[in-house]
Amino acid sequence: MMSPQEYYRQDGPMTALGAHAEEIRELPKDVAALCEVVQGVLIHRDIAPWLYGITLTEAQRDDGHLRPIGQMLTRIHEIDSRPITKARDVGHRLPSVCRHFSLMLSSILRAQGVPTRLRCGFGAYFTPGKFEDHWVCEYWNAREKRWVLVDAQLDAIQRKALNITFNPLDVPHDRFIIAGDAWQRCRNAGADSNKFGLTHANLKGLWFVAGNVIRDLASLNRMEMLPWDVWGMMDMNDDALTDEKKTLIDRVAALTLAGDDKFAEVRAIYESDERLRVPPVVFNALRNAPEPIAAS
Repeated sequence: MMSPQEYYRQDGPMTALGAHAEEIRELPKDVAALCEVVQGVLIHRDIAPWLYGITLTEAQRDDGHLRPIGQMLTRIHEIDSRPITKARDVGHRLPSVCRHFSLMLSSILRAQGVPTRLRCGFGAYFTPGKFEDHWVCEYWNAREKRWVLVDAQLDAIQRKALNITFNPLDVPHDRFIIAGDAWQRCRNAGADSNKFGLTHANLKGLWFVAGNVIRDLASLNRMEMLPWDVWGMMDMNDDALTDEKKTLIDRVAALTLAGDDKFAEVRAIYESDERLRVPPVVFNALRNAPEPIAAS
């Protein structure tokens, strides 16, 4: 089996650049500069009215359902045909969510030969006292020999509004809580699971944390899904979490936090259990409909 660094240097279905590879490979190598490129072409569709003064139409918001980077880049150029190094005004950026910012940064870094993966979990820096559903990019810093969390969504406007005091290019693990860590806090350390979720949608609870553990596992297997994609043993309420399911999530959470030494087991449990593995068709909870996970 290849090493984790070799595995995460290669594309999965969602990060394959296809026809856009040449444009992406010509981008800067600096992570900070790459975050600025990403922020110049994407806008968080839920934050747009609050911080950027624009109200998106439902058709514009619908772009947030795009999954693969290839489709995202095609749509970015449909909105504005200039190279992606040219920052767009806020009305001509691709409406997205945190997962898209992280996916785009990850795709660029992989194209440059840098091992990366998306992490699904919860941000502690959006709503005081709450842990909000969130995704970040994690890349391998070869010089420091460690995995580094990067929040590519936090531009200068958001950093000021949210009073961000840490470095978004090296997010501390007590600021971004990986889903497995959140699960263990709720299961073993007395954390209130109702503080984990999505406040503006009134979604919260242990079931929400469990779903993100499964999404994080899928992402560690290069299947970086939408935050509202549902499949397998994901449930929408705490009562459906049987003891058997909780025990399995205990195991998955531990593996996702165990580091590179458990990489083979992270791959094995995902591939061997159809309750965890992403199927060809998932349920889009926002659209309330099944969808094939087209990857081109």
